[in-house]
Amino acid sequence: MKVITAYCNLRADECLVNGELVARRDAGSEDSWFKQIYRKQGLTYPKFYKMDVLSQAGYLASELIKRANPGITGAYADDEIAMVFANASSSAETDRRFTQSYKDGGSPSPSLFVYTLPNIVLGEIAILNKWFGENMFAVLPNFAPGFYLNYGQILFGSGSRALLGGWLEVTANTTDVFLFTVEDKGGNVEFNRENLLRLSQAAAQVTS
Repeated sequence: MKVITAYCNLRADECLVNGELVARRDAGSEDSWFKQIYRKQGLTYPKFYKMDVLSQAGYLASELIKRANPGITGAYADDEIAMVFANASSSAETDRRFTQSYKDGGSPSPSLFVYTLPNIVLGEIAILNKWFGENMFAVLPNFAPGFYLNYGQILFGSGSRALLGGWLEVTANTTDVFLFTVEDKGGNVEFNRENLLRLSQAAAQVTS
């Protein structure tokens, strides 16, 4: 049975892994929210600082999922982990900054230009992990569990054995990230429409 084995919710003020709060935004910090998470979690990947916000979000969520589900990196061949991401705004935030760089400096910024496609985040994660499986990034009106179920079925039927999927919406005013892994193994969180919707809206667990 295909089950969801780990997931991460990254929002404007909090970051959860498997429903547990791992970081809360410090409004008084001079660091951006994503840099706060990076430092708080002790991550070390210097390229992080060169990424656009969409890739930073994808990097952070995927690394935190790997930390919660460490076996996934060694359990599969490098072409057996597929990635399927989606969002509603494509790379709009970087597109806006790229346009502004042209207006301000009279020439476009090459460092921003490379991120003016949303699927660059897939390349960043694939290069870092040496994952060479199928991948795609779709632009959809909203989070649609059926998209991941249908596309996942195709991927699992054509050789993929694990899936990193999710919704990755990051704009100047919105941070709505939900990434998850799907594997064929024991577990009680079946990869279905109801569980995807429920986990995408997960609230931090309160511990006494």
